[in-house]
Amino acid sequence: MDSSLHELWHSASGSPFQPAVGKGSQFLVGFVLLLLGLGLTGGFAFNRSLVGLPVYGVPAGLAIACLLKCISFAPKVDVQLTHYGIRFAADHSRVMQGVAFLDQSLFTKYTLNWPEDAETTPRFQMNLSALLEALQIFGATDAAARAAKTDADAYRSNLRNYRPDAFSHQTLDMPGTCCLVYEEDGSPLGVILEESDVKTQCEIATYMPDSPDDIPFDRDDLSFKVIMQARWLLDSLSELAPLSPARITISALPNAPYLKLASSGAISSASVDFSNGRDLLETFSVREPWVQSFKFDLVKSASEAMRIATKVSFRGDAQGVLSLQFMVEGEGGLTSFLDFRFVPYITQEDEESEPESDEGY
Repeated sequence: MDSSLHELWHSASGSPFQPAVGKGSQFLVGFVLLLLGLGLTGGFAFNRSLVGLPVYGVPAGLAIACLLKCISFAPKVDVQLTHYGIRFAADHSRVMQGVAFLDQSLFTKYTLNWPEDAETTPRFQMNLSALLEALQIFGATDAAARAAKTDADAYRSNLRNYRPDAFSHQTLDMPGTCCLVYEEDGSPLGVILEESDVKTQCEIATYMPDSPDDIPFDRDDLSFKVIMQARWLLDSLSELAPLSPARITISALPNAPYLKLASSGAISSASVDFSNGRDLLETFSVREPWVQSFKFDLVKSASEAMRIATKVSFRGDAQGVLSLQFMVEGEGGLTSFLDFRFVPYITQEDEESEPESDEGY
């Protein structure tokens, strides 16, 4: 054996290695360092995500797109951020209005950095088509799967080609996340989509809101109220649509036919009557006879809401305004509401009292 190596062994035995941390405390020190690292990482991520952002959420992008698609009859929507959720309102020539309210419970996390006692909250206008396209970037495969499932359904009539659940597993079972960010007045709305290792960030321009007033609807002066399954209403419109009618007349009467939807085309007419039965109408209340006519295409614009909703509250006030409020049930007991309001055609009595009006509304 080499003498130099032998001497090195003997000299090393006289000065053994002493670690900076003793064996009895090494586990404790390592655990503390691990907690410190996790804390610093979380603090950095929190500061990067929430500082200066009035709203931050991680919702299911396709589920929200299903709700917003129901009010896509207008190119732009008025958006209002509140402490309880986000309100999207679409308006068509002041004769039709659709509102989709995204409750904060729909979001994994929702934060609005705004004083709770403030009289107003952030509000802006944006292009709805651009937002829907952004939310569905990762939804092409899901949409194809839904179409394939519908084609494979043996019982697929023209009346029941609908009913995709906005919050079904087919919609929500995605590994990705969606984040909505609005920093300040005038800034674009940020949409951040992340699925697996793919991350997409979109910025959608926002505009000053037009701030149109809501179509007035007097809940304290209702002429009738009906609660029924939304698909019955969709079936009724499907029966009347082949006539290509210009108008639809809705009648709510205390006696038979109770609730009636009628329209006429160039060569024929048709009507759908609803009997007053608990198996058909869950709630039926008529204070006074109510008969009003509306533009058929406008009422038909709410068909998407009828497809995904479970129930609809059918109401009319003394002014003749029609309100359709749809309840959309989701997974885990989550419930969303879509509200539509329609202004009726001017009646003959109104035309006689206002001869200068020639627009029909």
